[in-house]
Amino acid sequence: MKAALVGTDGTLLHEARRATDRERGAEAVIESILAFAADLRAHGEEHLGESAVAAGVAVPGIVDSAKGIAVYAANLGWRDVPLRTLLSERLGAIPVALGHDVRTGGLAEGRIGAGRGTDRFLFVPLGTGIAGAIGIAGAIEAGAHGNAGEIGHIVVRPDGPGCSCGQRGCLETLASAAAVTRAWAAASGDPGADAADCAKAVESGDPAAIEVWRNAVDALAAGLVTALTLLDPGTLIIGGGLAEAGETLFTPLRAAVEERVTFQKLPHIVPAALGDTAGCLGAGLLAWDLLSTEVSA
Repeated sequence: MKAALVGTDGTLLHEARRATDRERGAEAVIESILAFAADLRAHGEEHLGESAVAAGVAVPGIVDSAKGIAVYAANLGWRDVPLRTLLSERLGAIPVALGHDVRTGGLAEGRIGAGRGTDRFLFVPLGTGIAGAIGIAGAIEAGAHGNAGEIGHIVVRPDGPGCSCGQRGCLETLASAAAVTRAWAAASGDPGADAADCAKAVESGDPAAIEVWRNAVDALAAGLVTALTLLDPGTLIIGGGLAEAGETLFTPLRAAVEERVTFQKLPHIVPAALGDTAGCLGAGLLAWDLLSTEVSA
């Protein structure tokens, strides 16, 4: 877990990290979040001279932000966890905002990161899976059911590998960091090899690595062009572990996207700027937004 105290302008005042205790089960994870938040609030009181006035939390899976419920997260064993209520009770009844991890990170990237000043953007982190955050006028579109932006489940290769969602050939089965890791481990014969190793091998000219990388970039470009056709963002922000390859990823990706567009306007394709602090900063922004809404109401 990553947590932070965030100022009104998005400034990171204090950052901390802690294990989730996931191996101890869902209840232990929930308690670790509550205790972490309480400790963070106490740090602010002791070292900054004031208490946090609101809290924001970002979690994976399916989130009902309006109700403050973490509906489902398979890797955490959660179903219908009332996180907003639990956190507010632990933190002395302060307001609490709950968001989806990718959309929350996208909020930070759009407002104070790589998309600063952009009215329409799409944030796509390439990690274990692939998701997206749709930025519109400084806010993130969650969709009617809280599932907007799940571009990792756009089918780009109908005859491709099976996906956990039940389809075949989803974007995240072919172009996520996890997908590149699987493909490169098989191609290199090294079960311990990962996507970062593949990128290094591409840079050194390894033909097998170049083939694995090209397949992933082609699939990613196909998925992104579908998203561009539907959303028409001005800026496309790519983050996550795979983006750490820098121009080894961005140079061929920009070319592959440009090759595929026809009538669509080509967006600026840029790397994310905030790294793994995006979620913390985005959660802080959610909290400040919540306070602003309450004041205006």
